[in-house]
Amino acid sequence: MRIQGISGSRGVAVGNVYRYIQEEIVIPDYTVAEDKVEEEIGKFATAMASTLKQLDTIRQRALDEMGPEEAAIFEAHMQIAQDPSLSDGIKSLVESSRMNVVAATSQTIETFANIFLGMEDAYMRERGADIKDIGDRLMRNMLGMNPRGLSHISGEVILVAQDLAPSDTASLDKNVVKGIVTAAGGPTSHAAIMARTLEIPAVMGIGDIESFVDGDKAVVLGTDGIVEINPSDEDWTEYTNQALAFQEELKRLRESANLEATTTDGHHVELFGNIGKAKDAKNALIMGAQGIGLYRTEFLYMENDELPTEDVQFEEYKKVAQDMKGQPVIIRTMDIGGDKELKCLDLPSEMNPFLGYRAIRISLNRPDIFKVQLRALLRASAFGDIHIMYPMIASVEEVKQANAMLDECKAELAAEGKDFNKYIKVGIMIEVPAAAVISPILAKYVDFFSIGTNDLCQYTLAVDRMNEAIGSLYQPLHPGVLRLIKHVIDASHEQGKFTGMCGELASDPMATMILLGLGLDEFSMTASSIPLIKKILRSVSKAECEEVANKALTMDTAEEITEYAKSVLAEKNLL
Repeated sequence: MRIQGISGSRGVAVGNVYRYIQEEIVIPDYTVAEDKVEEEIGKFATAMASTLKQLDTIRQRALDEMGPEEAAIFEAHMQIAQDPSLSDGIKSLVESSRMNVVAATSQTIETFANIFLGMEDAYMRERGADIKDIGDRLMRNMLGMNPRGLSHISGEVILVAQDLAPSDTASLDKNVVKGIVTAAGGPTSHAAIMARTLEIPAVMGIGDIESFVDGDKAVVLGTDGIVEINPSDEDWTEYTNQALAFQEELKRLRESANLEATTTDGHHVELFGNIGKAKDAKNALIMGAQGIGLYRTEFLYMENDELPTEDVQFEEYKKVAQDMKGQPVIIRTMDIGGDKELKCLDLPSEMNPFLGYRAIRISLNRPDIFKVQLRALLRASAFGDIHIMYPMIASVEEVKQANAMLDECKAELAAEGKDFNKYIKVGIMIEVPAAAVISPILAKYVDFFSIGTNDLCQYTLAVDRMNEAIGSLYQPLHPGVLRLIKHVIDASHEQGKFTGMCGELASDPMATMILLGLGLDEFSMTASSIPLIKKILRSVSKAECEEVANKALTMDTAEEITEYAKSVLAEKNLL
């Protein structure tokens, strides 16, 4: 029996089904007597102590077995758990409403999580899963339930679950869990990200796990997004051999991570890493990154009750610049908006926040915030090769206004006698179709482009990426999207500028040859994706890629293009 889902992590895995079903949390229904309020709040303090201890254990395990990037998730969990806004909100509900502490925790966590879950950016949306995971752990500790976790599993299994929380995936032993299948989620879910980090084949979003029975044989075809249950003996043998071959391939990839990304005909390609925090830069280097193509600065604004000061930002940006030892670091200015409720910034509620007051629009409207960030970036540029990138640009006017503020900051710092790179490179995200269309004009005003394919696809195809009902319509290899990408690259090259890509498409093996053939100069992605993309680039010639890209541009549908790209990789044994 074959089940079609969504590819979460590539590769082939075989094993016996293990259904992971957690005991459901039942929220108590009682009010707290006035003289018992302090006692009730005391339950929260006790549960918090247990929660922090558990999270620190998970953090250490993640550090030992997965690396600093994954361990940082649980450092963030510990910070979120100790956020005064969270604890004060829970205590306030108990004191004012006489709500029991479990119910108060549930309500407060829901409010916090929804702030993130409503965001457009997939990376930020996953922070909502983090908060829910913390809340789940807190409530289980309050109720005396066993915490979530998978450390008890033995044998060689295919893990099947409705969904997996970050702490679930952190306790995975890849020697035991050979493959992952989830009913919910997609390629940007925590489960998928962790699976890729652990190099465990995974299929997400199958919709229903009722057909899976504990102990049944199962095959996870991660690359194709297919799960096969109880295959024939002949097929089982074949899939077992494929799984072994996949493990051998992973070993070779790790060994070649730090080789140059140079094609067989001598064309060098820049392979960069995407990061969310300064501490992630070192791991990107370990995985073979030659620079940082996207440093999301949103966390600096989202984690605090107050706007981050110039000095706080300067220290963060300086750290990345120093860690990268002269390699380029592209730092995106604040990319937040009406879909994100910030404790440090009162943003209006909007009917359609993804088309509203966000990103560069806020920055230009609030020079008191924007100039603080620009000054910090300029000061940090004295310590490394920092580039500044403006998000969600739709017009030349926006670039001119942003650059004018940048010039003001340069003049201020010069007058103060502070060091900075006077010739710092400035670029823009190409994620609004209008920007793609007028890229020949925009190229006159910037040093580089970086294509944000997640938003470019969403806006071009009029498809909400968060809406599962129309998820199949979200097609990064749609002919219209590819033509826009080509137009942008050509526009930059005609004026001697470069174009990179920091959206999910940059890490998609199916797109690698097409993108290089279109002339893409730089690919930026999650660190764990770099070795595979590097392998593909080192295995092909630029001339071949140009042929593949030209042929893809003649095709009528995204499906045709995807199947063609897949067949080319298969012929070269690169799948």
